[in-house]
Amino acid sequence: MSYEAIAIFMFISMMLMLLTGQRVFAAIGIVASLAALLLWGDSAIEMPFNAAFKLFNWYPLLTLPLFIYMGYILSESGIADDLYAMFHVWMGGLKGGLAVGTILLMVVISAMNGLSVAGMAIGATIALPEMLKRNYDKIMITGVVQAGSSLGILVPPSVVLVLYGMIARQPVSQLWLAGAIPGLMMATLFIIYIVVRCHFQPHLGPTVSKAERDMPMTEKLKLLRAGITPFLIFFFMTGLFVMGVTSLVESSAVGATAATIAALVRRRLNRKVMEETIRKTLAISCMFMWVILAALGFGAVFDGIGAARAIESLFITNWNLTPWEVLIMMQLSYLVMGMFLDDTAMLVIVAPLYVPLVKILGFDPIWYGVLYTITCQIAYMTPPFGYNLFLMRAMAPPEITLMDIYRSIIPFVMVMTLALVLVMVFPQIAMWLPQYVRSQ
Repeated sequence: MSYEAIAIFMFISMMLMLLTGQRVFAAIGIVASLAALLLWGDSAIEMPFNAAFKLFNWYPLLTLPLFIYMGYILSESGIADDLYAMFHVWMGGLKGGLAVGTILLMVVISAMNGLSVAGMAIGATIALPEMLKRNYDKIMITGVVQAGSSLGILVPPSVVLVLYGMIARQPVSQLWLAGAIPGLMMATLFIIYIVVRCHFQPHLGPTVSKAERDMPMTEKLKLLRAGITPFLIFFFMTGLFVMGVTSLVESSAVGATAATIAALVRRRLNRKVMEETIRKTLAISCMFMWVILAALGFGAVFDGIGAARAIESLFITNWNLTPWEVLIMMQLSYLVMGMFLDDTAMLVIVAPLYVPLVKILGFDPIWYGVLYTITCQIAYMTPPFGYNLFLMRAMAPPEITLMDIYRSIIPFVMVMTLALVLVMVFPQIAMWLPQYVRSQ
């Protein structure tokens, strides 16, 4: 059997296992292990050991549980609720103001947690009911929560970019810097869309009543002070890192410590909050470590059979495609897979093929990491089986139907596609900040 046939057989086997409902790391790890044993015999038993040691020697992995902990302690202690209360009062007088505030809330939640699930949970349980109560259009605000929560995998500290960095062997600090400006650009495009649409169709996002907003300035400032805590933690943490005062791992420790102190000062740090935070942090961190371990083993098999060179030969030599045409095909494949898989599964399945191919084609793997992440955001919201669509269905109030959810994402997917095209046409949107920090 040729190596190309082996690669195709591995993909088919893995997809079949995923369709049976197996966990991602189990499906990938079992296929990789069996393929290695069949190809190289008993000596292949060393591959998982090498992958494990490579994983545990990767120092930036320490950031993963620390950033996840930081996000969950701010969420479980209710500090994220204070943030929305601040937006509610300060932005309620703007048409669509609560929707704009929800996008800003999602940006901060993303900066605290690095996962889209946390943003979705907070948006669906806090922001969505408040906007429905104030007669916001249910279709528009459902799209707002889904689009805003997708920023969690792009805005630093993105856990998905940590995973990409591990598999692609790229520095996580550079990936986070590369994702910062595109993430903020996308959030700005969302806000522009909401403001313009609510200007021409005010019934979609009515202003909050004057009675609700009419409170003494001292109360408004008190809300501002309570809600601004997550911003201060984020800017303090990233500022020290960008200035070179702390390393990446030290910055994550600063963020986790600052979040704990904030919860303690606000008298919200109790046994229940700490137990829930630690339990969720441990669950998410262990899941990602198993996925990375399986991905390293899978990648080692693909390196061994030369699959990347085979794909290069197929696309460039046999099909005569240009590097940009190959890149577009790769992005389209993510969109198709995103209808059925989450971002972690997509990355682990194709990264062993695509990342070496990106380097062969002459593209920057840091820049490609941002393209991959934006494409995952779009795939998250692509029917029929987009990951965010079903998260929203599980968390949304009963009056929001699955058809409402499908309709809600159309304009936001168009905005995200525009952002993807801008980053592809103008790579400096992603690369300026990491190049600037590297030159300092």
